[in-house]
Amino acid sequence: MYHHVERGMPLAVGQTAPEFTALDQDGNAVRLRDYAGRWVVLYFYPRDNTSGCTRQACEFRDAMALLEQQDAVVLGVSPDSVASHQRFARKHSLPFRLLADTDHRIAEAYQVWVKKTLYGRTGYGIERTTYIIAPDGRIAAVFAKVRPDGHAQQVSTRLHELRAAQ
Repeated sequence: MYHHVERGMPLAVGQTAPEFTALDQDGNAVRLRDYAGRWVVLYFYPRDNTSGCTRQACEFRDAMALLEQQDAVVLGVSPDSVASHQRFARKHSLPFRLLADTDHRIAEAYQVWVKKTLYGRTGYGIERTTYIIAPDGRIAAVFAKVRPDGHAQQVSTRLHELRAAQ
């Protein structure tokens, strides 16, 4: 049974990040626990190859060296298929994993699968949201209703602050 959120109410800082398993763009299974002991930037986006999502992905691509220096891994999540993710990753040379959440279970667990209205039509979709998950598996930061432009830099700056506070 799926739980649909009317309005985006993301998980809170300090909560344990929900475990998940999903296939990446190469068809490999990815589990959150695979990254225990590392910082995880888990970003949810609505759809491959749309303008905002492409800008956001390319910004994360361009920030990867900086994020890796901070021992962080980036995982992108959308309801798109493995094949769609594979095309998107290749087209834009994305160096991180994109997870196929086709049944939106991960999005629901992270409370970013929400009711949306567009041009008078109502449906469900991803509320663009990013979580920074600490090495202990707890949510360390939440960026809700993200605007793609400049977001990777915001995440990098916040990650630096979090690591410095440890």
